Amino acid sequence: MVAIIDYDAGNIRSVEKAVTALGKEAVITGDVQTIRDAERVILPGVGAFGDAMGKLVSYGLVDVIHEVIRSGKPFLAICVGLQLLFDESEESPGVKGLSVFPGKIRKIPADAGLKVPQIGWNALHLTRESRLFRGVKEGAFVYFVHSYYLESEQPGLVTATTEYATTIHAAVEHENVFATQFHPEKSSRVGLKILSNFLEMN
Repeated sequence: MVAIIDYDAGNIRSVEKAVTALGKEAVITGDVQTIRDAERVILPGVGAFGDAMGKLVSYGLVDVIHEVIRSGKPFLAICVGLQLLFDESEESPGVKGLSVFPGKIRKIPADAGLKVPQIGWNALHLTRESRLFRGVKEGAFVYFVHSYYLESEQPGLVTATTEYATTIHAAVEHENVFATQFHPEKSSRVGLKILSNFLEMN
């Protein structure tokens, strides 16, 4: 069973639909024990960093997220979910993230003549071997919706980048933890391949 963490963030139902389309049981839940008992866990989300982090705290979900990550179970974070894994964001000064990894979330520069937020398809540059991107070709297009981007303090975590006004760390991977700034559930066949890779991991 796949637990999709429910903390009133947007876009959760589309993740559920994608998981079930791939033949896996998915449960949208904010129940700590259900999350703890799941075979794998997804932290999705669309919205502001500060609001999202505040809801994780108020719903008592911070400790179980860290517990799942320590347990070694496959854990996937999407969009704002990725951002929450890091220390802080320029979107919400003074709000501390989950600090699973060191790094900051930066505002996409607005002086490059590109629209912010970035909404649409962009190509991935795969920077190193990745279990999440197994079978995904260099230059594959995926779907982004964001105004802020990851600047990881550990380049070795980064498995894919994309270019949009700056170099964006589009995905990270470390042991059992995977995260994407883009939305695999909205990225057509490429996205389903990425989700399938995650769902097949031990």
